Amino acid sequence: MFEYFPNNYTWSLAVMSALNRGGHISEIDEACRPLREIAGIKALAGDPTQQRAWFESWMKVAEKVRRQGEADEAAGHPLSAGRKYLRAGLYFLLAERMPSHKDPRRLEAFKRGVETYRRGLVCRREPVEFVEVPFGPHRLKAILSKAPVPGRAPCIVHFDGLDITKEIIYAAVADEFRRRGVSVLIVDHPGVGEALRIDGLPSGPDTEKPAGACVDYLETRSDIDPDRIGIMALSLGGYYAPRAAAFEKRFKCAVAWGAIFDYGKTVADRIGGQGEPSVPGYAEHVNWVFGCKTIEDTLKVVRQMTLEGVADKITCPLLIVHGENDRQVPLWHAQRTYDEAVNSPDRELKIFRLADGAAEHCGADNGTLVVDWMTDWAAEKLGAHPEGL
Repeated sequence: MFEYFPNNYTWSLAVMSALNRGGHISEIDEACRPLREIAGIKALAGDPTQQRAWFESWMKVAEKVRRQGEADEAAGHPLSAGRKYLRAGLYFLLAERMPSHKDPRRLEAFKRGVETYRRGLVCRREPVEFVEVPFGPHRLKAILSKAPVPGRAPCIVHFDGLDITKEIIYAAVADEFRRRGVSVLIVDHPGVGEALRIDGLPSGPDTEKPAGACVDYLETRSDIDPDRIGIMALSLGGYYAPRAAAFEKRFKCAVAWGAIFDYGKTVADRIGGQGEPSVPGYAEHVNWVFGCKTIEDTLKVVRQMTLEGVADKITCPLLIVHGENDRQVPLWHAQRTYDEAVNSPDRELKIFRLADGAAEHCGADNGTLVVDWMTDWAAEKLGAHPEGL
């Protein structure tokens, strides 16, 4: 993986997220160059001073690019404005990942990122709807990317991971699915994005419930084929998607974009210093995601998040992709998920090797390789017909 910060995995991972999702290398360098001196100082790892520096530098670049977009829009050039808004929105959201959730500036950056990204989609005339999925008394905010097919299109419900938002997912996969004739409902489900930050909804083991609510919603739409709906999710979504498919039988396929067989062990290992965290202050972050005050309470929740006794209930096609050099989640999680999914009629384990690329966590070192593989696979399983677009 290209490591802009050789001694700071968390920051380098965020840089790769920007590169994989449409960020411009010069703007990324502008945000990161002032951070080089403090990035590798272990004594500052997780220190508010270090995270504040990241936040302020990325916010500065995000605001600059947004202003450029505003100038384009004022001049009557919405397409040019939209390109800049999409990058600025991404930069706001990457700034937001690093500080503690207790920092009030984080919520403001998040809101600005979501609003700016949405503005970019509108200016670019992207074929999307901003929708709300009924979920009990709540509404889960989502982006519906619509495939250009006549009649009813197949659709993927796309969940996030531990620390990713629907906007970041959209930048990675929406266009490739559209080109293959597949619509995508990208959802901020409980524990992430707007569901967590705005509505205060924590995550939990029973992901089939919000996933089922998404299917309920899609079944009301005249442009979605209710018999061709799948589910996909990345990182912690390697638990979310297989779990949902195991108990929500309306899903016709499932993709684990990075495997998680036993999240309780993963959390315990990271708290114990094994494996690289994706965000600083990992223990505080997972407490927030799962609505707990202490790591001991969080561990009680996440120890329920295992695919043991669950994966064998998956009865639809299942794809598991995993990187050979995943520094967050060992490869055995992928193999164990595959081995346990004995009742999936069409299961596949794709391991991306170092020699080929996409071998890091969720293919962070080359997102195009893993996205191509997953979107091709899902389009085939859902009977999409891109040649008819």
